[in-house]
Amino acid sequence: MTGMSDHDWTEVVGAIGIFAFLVSVVTVTIVQLAKTRRARYEASRADDYRRLAETAAQAQAENARLLAAMDGRLAGMEARMTTVERVLVEVD
Repeated sequence: MTGMSDHDWTEVVGAIGIFAFLVSVVTVTIVQLAKTRRARYEASRADDYRRLAETAAQAQAENARLLAAMDGRLAGMEARMTTVERVLVEVD
């Protein structure tokens, strides 16, 4: 038996090179797909947070409006209570 010829070594090195190239292409493709999917999820999450912030801002504005209305009603009640107290003091 004779050893491997130069031609045989060239084929082995070429096969290893092609295999390494294919592994590299598959790895890069998988990594890029994962990054794309992650970016999509992050964009979706950002939209959800934006909607949540808008809803919170609307609720806060509504609460401020209701609080102002209640403050006005309370001021009216306070004025009427003062009048009733004055009438009761005058009656005594």
